[in-house]
Amino acid sequence: MIITSKDNNRIKEIKKLKQKKYRTDKYIVEGAKMIQEAIAENLDIDVIVFRSGYNFEIDVSKYDIIETTETVFNELTDVVSPQGILAVINKNKNTHNIDTSDNYIIALNGIQDPGNLGTIIRTADAANIKQIIVSKDTVDSYSPKVIRSTMGAIFRVNIIEVDNLYETLKNMKKCGFEIVTTQLDGKKSFYDVVYNKKIVVIGNEANGVSDAVQEISDHKVKIPMPGKAESLNASVATGLMIYEYVRQFLNH
Repeated sequence: MIITSKDNNRIKEIKKLKQKKYRTDKYIVEGAKMIQEAIAENLDIDVIVFRSGYNFEIDVSKYDIIETTETVFNELTDVVSPQGILAVINKNKNTHNIDTSDNYIIALNGIQDPGNLGTIIRTADAANIKQIIVSKDTVDSYSPKVIRSTMGAIFRVNIIEVDNLYETLKNMKKCGFEIVTTQLDGKKSFYDVVYNKKIVVIGNEANGVSDAVQEISDHKVKIPMPGKAESLNASVATGLMIYEYVRQFLNH
């Protein structure tokens, strides 16, 4: 049966997921490639929605599927020119637990740009970093723009949102971690830190890492900038920090 009304209850529930406040345990991904990756990663797919006439390139036969008219599908999509297929994914049940056995963790302190966040998640995935701690005031990791820019990396990196980043980091210090923060006037280069049992905190694009977090930082480092630029893009800075860790440990 084709759903023809945007007032259908199932459609209304899915449409709510376009708003952050409803994405507590589910989120939307769009496009055949993203859905194929979700299937390959054995994610918990709640439902797959496709536009009538969509030409399937992937096998979705074992999933709950909904067919809609183009008008109804366009109510759900966040894309200007949609492919005609999307999926609702149930979030990882482990999104509140930090794995303290890890050697290197990224923490984000108020990152606001969806493109930056998506790029950071994608870079972390490339380096096989399995978890990222995000402060409550960081942009929603499951917004459509972030999801698209991760290129599927969101399926492999555990995003842990915490209510109080300062308290979380204090507790992580008790678990043997040291905190590394970046500062333009840092006393040493980020190359001078050995990245074992470290949490690297990346700050807000405009204001940097909060004063409270800086106070408990064990290493305040700077990224050398011999040119005239005053600062680096947050995702670029994160990439440099991550790949110094890769250079030190993963390539040996």
